[in-house]
Amino acid sequence: MTWMFDPDMRLLWLALSFGLSCVVTALAIRYARHNKVIDLPGQRRSHTVPTPRGGGIGIVVCALLGLTAASHWNTALVLQWRLAASVGLLALIGWIDDHRPLPASVRFLVQFAAVALWLAPLIAQILSQDRVAQLDVSSTDLLALTVLLALVALWSINLHNFMDGIDGLLALQAIFVLAVLAWFGLRDPDATHPLLVGIWAAAIAGFLPFNFPKARVFMGDVSSGAIGLLIAVAIVWQTSSERIAAATGLIAVSAFLTDATCTLLSRMLRGRRWYSAHREHLYQWMTRTGMSHARVVAWYMIWNHLIVAPVLWWINRTPESFAMGYGCAAAVYAAALTLWICGKRWCERRVRSRAPLATGALHASA
Repeated sequence: MTWMFDPDMRLLWLALSFGLSCVVTALAIRYARHNKVIDLPGQRRSHTVPTPRGGGIGIVVCALLGLTAASHWNTALVLQWRLAASVGLLALIGWIDDHRPLPASVRFLVQFAAVALWLAPLIAQILSQDRVAQLDVSSTDLLALTVLLALVALWSINLHNFMDGIDGLLALQAIFVLAVLAWFGLRDPDATHPLLVGIWAAAIAGFLPFNFPKARVFMGDVSSGAIGLLIAVAIVWQTSSERIAAATGLIAVSAFLTDATCTLLSRMLRGRRWYSAHREHLYQWMTRTGMSHARVVAWYMIWNHLIVAPVLWWINRTPESFAMGYGCAAAVYAAALTLWICGKRWCERRVRSRAPLATGALHASA
């Protein structure tokens, strides 16, 4: 199967993923309009025009087809099918939620099941003491690793859902992160993961023209959670490579991870109902100041290209520079936290100055 990794074949796979995603997204728009699967404007939403949702089904279709194809590129057949099942499960519950909102408890249980399915081999090893002994690792260490991976995956699923609130933001961020991981992954010429991650990025790129700069359709829960899982998986794959700095994925997701985590912690510390819908992410505050969606997205992309990309290049220059990764990650997150705090304060002042009579409403509990 080495012919699969010829540069021309890689481009063909990426083009097929992009094209199929475009076609399925266009069909999804027609379906959503016909079946009235529409996102209506509201107090906790950042759009003002009724817009179809569920267009991200094309991304899921391409991701599943890519995983199916990947099962024939290498011997990790069970791995690819298990991940495909996890993605399909998230997409299914998201599809149902797009049509008929479900309780948060139901969504979380399905998310937990999807993550457990992905981590099934580790869970099986924990339950089998003989297999743990063969791995020459303690059951405590294996349990800690499994719990850590589960928490990372669950938070990635939810934070990408939280950050899907304005035109193009989630799509462009996901393309950036996946493209970065695929690019650095090409350092291993025999790895199948870079092509698979590239296929996911191309699928999201196929959805983008329908969602940015002016959304004709929203991604919907059908794909936002699945994208979160795919990004978590791609980062885990990246950290297992000895040819890429281990902190690469952690730095690549800094924009979303900082905004989502800081917002969640802020709401929890203030005694808010952190699990309910709200408009307190930094990108939502920025739109409330009067910025267009395109301008807000541009600020996030400026962070990615002027801060994140140069840092990733710096730590991945040579194997010797890999050791600088976590130190650079700490600096990146310190800068991101500073910008988040200063940016939110500026937005709050700006919103108050635009609507002084509504000051009390700005701080109403969600």
